[in-house]
Amino acid sequence: MATNQKSGILNSELPLMEDFYTIQGEGFYQGCAAYFIRLGGCDVGCVWCDVKESWDADQHPKVSVEEMVGKAKSSGSKIVVITGGEPATYDLTVLTKSLKEEGLRTHIETSGAYPLTGSWDWVCFSPKKFKVPHSSIYPLADELKVIVYNKSDFAWAEEFAGKVRPECKLFLQPEWSKEKEMLPLIIDYVKKNPGWRISLQVHKYMNIP
Repeated sequence: MATNQKSGILNSELPLMEDFYTIQGEGFYQGCAAYFIRLGGCDVGCVWCDVKESWDADQHPKVSVEEMVGKAKSSGSKIVVITGGEPATYDLTVLTKSLKEEGLRTHIETSGAYPLTGSWDWVCFSPKKFKVPHSSIYPLADELKVIVYNKSDFAWAEEFAGKVRPECKLFLQPEWSKEKEMLPLIIDYVKKNPGWRISLQVHKYMNIP
């Protein structure tokens, strides 16, 4: 059964905003084919969020784990990315177990606002200033992806770089609406701090989901 972590209510369904097969546009797996499962529900409240319609879980239909896994398997993708919203709002143990039983890789994109549940092959931790991450996320992160909205975000990113594992991949990504302004600053920063990499939302350039 899936659990809503905030309410503790058990159920066999999760609020699904959308699911689709596309190309991962960001971070370490950029350019790889991936099946996305976007869950509804988020209380982080990023002012620049480009999927604010995902915030209210009640606006999205409850879909069974079995159905979601079946569609992911039939897509032909080897990678399934669970995103949101904030997917860690829910207990994802059953979902990840079912995906793995089908031979699929489980990836998650999370702000770290809640403790992770489930079994993950890749954890993309993208902290947000609007809700403090739970401390348990730091040793689990395979990838730290910080969205750069203004100049102060570089120092903020370094705070988290010091908390994750040494082998965690570090990415700086310009917020889409400020890309022209922030990207030159990110380029200069990465040249001076080569432990970081640049992540771009290349799916938007390709005009795909």
